[in-house]
Amino acid sequence: MNIAKFNSAEKFLAQFNRTSVLSAALSETVFEIIQTVRKDGDSALREFTARFDGVTRDSIQATNEDWEAVKEIDADTKSLFSEAAENIQAYHEKEAEQEQDWTLGDSENYVGQRVTPLKRVGVYVPGGTAAYPSTVLMNVIPAQVAGVEEIALVTPPVRESGRINPLVLAAAKILDVTEIYAVGGAQAVAALAYGTESIAPVDKITGPGNQYVNEAKRQVFGQVGIESLAGPSEILILADKSANPEYLAADLLSQAEHDPQARSILIADDEALLEQTEQELEQQLKKLSRKEIAGTSLESEGALILVGTLDEGVNLVNYIAPEHLELALTESETVLPKIRSAGCIFIGDSTPEPVGDYWAGSNHILPTAGSARYASALSVRDFLRWTSVVKYDDATLRQNGQEIARFARLEGLDAHARAIERRTEKAEN
Repeated sequence: MNIAKFNSAEKFLAQFNRTSVLSAALSETVFEIIQTVRKDGDSALREFTARFDGVTRDSIQATNEDWEAVKEIDADTKSLFSEAAENIQAYHEKEAEQEQDWTLGDSENYVGQRVTPLKRVGVYVPGGTAAYPSTVLMNVIPAQVAGVEEIALVTPPVRESGRINPLVLAAAKILDVTEIYAVGGAQAVAALAYGTESIAPVDKITGPGNQYVNEAKRQVFGQVGIESLAGPSEILILADKSANPEYLAADLLSQAEHDPQARSILIADDEALLEQTEQELEQQLKKLSRKEIAGTSLESEGALILVGTLDEGVNLVNYIAPEHLELALTESETVLPKIRSAGCIFIGDSTPEPVGDYWAGSNHILPTAGSARYASALSVRDFLRWTSVVKYDDATLRQNGQEIARFARLEGLDAHARAIERRTEKAEN
């Protein structure tokens, strides 16, 4: 393993690139998939599933055979999912308390907002090299808390069995989600956006996926809403000499094992700590089942960065705007208010990133690729709409009508002005 090392923030920034490069070939391929699904519906989904996933199924929707496999999952695993779901539910219910209708004024004259849930959403759960029941919980629970009536879940079938992953189904069963389809990739996104014979179109699509899923979400945005364009996973750790290099290495690897393009960065003001962590990375990497993926990730996207002061490190954190940020510091709570840009922050030795992935209750679908500068974690708010409501009585319209009409004419919009004046002039006569 050869992880990049930098003896200053400036040297790191000189080569740092967080911009995803759009591929014309990828965009064209995804466009063709979307158009084929729009034209051919379910038959296109079956054909693409056979081509890309190596699976031929008679039914796109989850079958009794798919659900039978859930019975083989042990009770402890099902209990684990239920307990995690309770934590996630509690977090998002607290979040929902802030999202209420409000008005300013009285019963005859007011402005305000109505908060209403989306009617139907689509949830994408990745497959491929791993199963992600946690992604089921993280997508579905905030939608349910928001009050979404219909949730359609799509996920690629397992190549070896041809079935939907039973762990994904087990998590869905706990949440009473039954509309589930064995389809993934760009074709699944197209089906959710435009509909097929089996899948009704949705209002919004959430959930992470590979580059084809990401590009498909980008292309269907506008036809439907999306929560984000997720890039590869990221972790950044800001540490001082009090940090434990064994823990730091373990946490960096926890993200590196996701994807060869995952980004794992350690920033510290102590050179010895960086050296010790590098040694730990070497040793721990050898023991991982996904060591090839993690090793490639560390070599291509990993970095160990020495800074002169922790304030310099904080500035670098805010510039990078990581998906996950760990504060491994003596005074983590003092540094916390200085952090402006991060998807989720984990404080102290006893709070490694997987605590948030699975258990604490905070959502693990987070902004990536620097988008934490302006975006937030998936939340109840992603499944709500805010509708403005305005009511004036005759007296209030007369009182303000002249100013409204004048404003409209300043913009050259006479018809806007006349819509006011027709009423105020009639009232005066």
